Amino acid sequence: MHNAYFKYDEPKNEPVLNYAPGSPERKKLKETIAELKSQQRDIPMYINGKEVRTGDKKEIRPPHETAHVLGHFHAGKAEHVQQAIDAALAAREAWAAMPWEHRAGIFMKAAELLATKYRYRMNAATMLGQSKNAYQAEIDSACELIDFLRFNVHYLTDIYKQQPLSPQGIHNRLEYRPLEGFILAVTPFNFTAIGGNLPTAPAMCGNVAVWKPANTQIYSASVFMEILREAGLPDGVINLVYTDGPTVGDVCFNHRDFAGVHFTGSTGVFQNMWKTIGGNIAKYRSYPRIVGETGGKDFVMVHPSADVDAAVAGLARGAFEYQGQKCSAASRAYLPSNIADEIKTKLVAEVKTMKMGKVDDFTNFINAVIDEKSFNSIKKYIDGVAGSNDAKIICGGNCDSSNGWFIEPTIIEASNPKYVTMCEEIFGPVLTIHVYDADKWEEALDLVDSTSDYALTGAIFSQDRYAAELMTRKLVNAAGNFYINDKPTGAVVGQQPFGGARASGTNDKAGSALNLYRWLNARTIKETYVPPTDYRYPFHQAD
Repeated sequence: MHNAYFKYDEPKNEPVLNYAPGSPERKKLKETIAELKSQQRDIPMYINGKEVRTGDKKEIRPPHETAHVLGHFHAGKAEHVQQAIDAALAAREAWAAMPWEHRAGIFMKAAELLATKYRYRMNAATMLGQSKNAYQAEIDSACELIDFLRFNVHYLTDIYKQQPLSPQGIHNRLEYRPLEGFILAVTPFNFTAIGGNLPTAPAMCGNVAVWKPANTQIYSASVFMEILREAGLPDGVINLVYTDGPTVGDVCFNHRDFAGVHFTGSTGVFQNMWKTIGGNIAKYRSYPRIVGETGGKDFVMVHPSADVDAAVAGLARGAFEYQGQKCSAASRAYLPSNIADEIKTKLVAEVKTMKMGKVDDFTNFINAVIDEKSFNSIKKYIDGVAGSNDAKIICGGNCDSSNGWFIEPTIIEASNPKYVTMCEEIFGPVLTIHVYDADKWEEALDLVDSTSDYALTGAIFSQDRYAAELMTRKLVNAAGNFYINDKPTGAVVGQQPFGGARASGTNDKAGSALNLYRWLNARTIKETYVPPTDYRYPFHQAD
């Protein structure tokens, strides 16, 4: 019986636990970390609700403790991607037809399970598998993922309420159908919350999905899949596969029922996806939705009036939390000559206090970068400074791979504002600063806007409101998430919908209704109560 309108009030953001010494959450998280380290997990794929083990097992090792084995995942092949598509399409009709309150109930239960029963296990898995400290794991794999689930239910409910006008004698209505086919969700290593949101946001809208996480996030992704299963997600709605990107792309992008891709990753991969989809466009049942967030070269512009200590704190946190492996991380900073020396002195002093090491030691602020490939890429940028006349290292610069992929927080000062580390995404704990003439701060804005192809996040620091207004206006296209007197990281679901434009993606704002619209396919229905019985209009009548 469907005779009620169901209401899901706007939720509150999940409270962030602080894991302070002596707190019960600190004790429980440490126990869970020790428990996970004492075992080796055997991690299957999930296709049509079944655990799939191929025997082709790949090791999972903590980036900060590469001698330790956390477990193994079973790698798949093209045939498993096809099986996942078949399972999704077989589940599609029943899932799309399920009344909204029952679909919503699954994801609300998943959020509750994550907030309670699974909180410490999910955080521990993220810490161990992705080398995050306790706080970075808490705000990501617990709070943000919980918020994605709860807020998306609320937003989708509001969307369903949006209906057209109906004049007397006519009833107009909108149906918000899922897309016709399956969604491919391709998710990155750096945020467990993104890994959970990219397949579930389309699924809430009635879609079915094939989910391919980064290999370096499989450890925590598998925990979230267990949560979804326990929450009652039907077989085949979301299918989790561990295959390489080209294999997934080849199978999915050549399938007639491919309906869309929800992606977070590199610009190059996303552009190649777009090109491939465009080349195959005649194959598809419908035009696929292409939604992607692809990284950034995020700026901090410091005005001559800025509060020095606020700028220092914003740069320290914005550049080096989670080893700079956030697509929103502060990567290039512009300091005015009148306060540059003071900022540099204080910032270097702060960075030198940052402890680096394993996640088990909660006093460590810095942990390891994700893998050897990333380590080598970041190290190449740091090593390149030695041979340059345009830049110098003023802090950090040491790299050590003997026990894990450790790179010291590094600050480069570039006399050339177009030096390579001011322009290219590094995705590591490297901040490049450039000192500009304080009397020419408006000219520096053009430099900020033109240096990078990306436009994801950016921050300004100023105590002059006229200057803040001018910077906000002139940098209108430079960042999709713009911060005034704050670091350019830390977007919160429901507060700062996240996404950027230019080379940073399609700016479809994860954590907002804007993203959910991309996974809906509206149908307009007009019902006329008393239809006309004659084709003639009054104006046809003779005078």
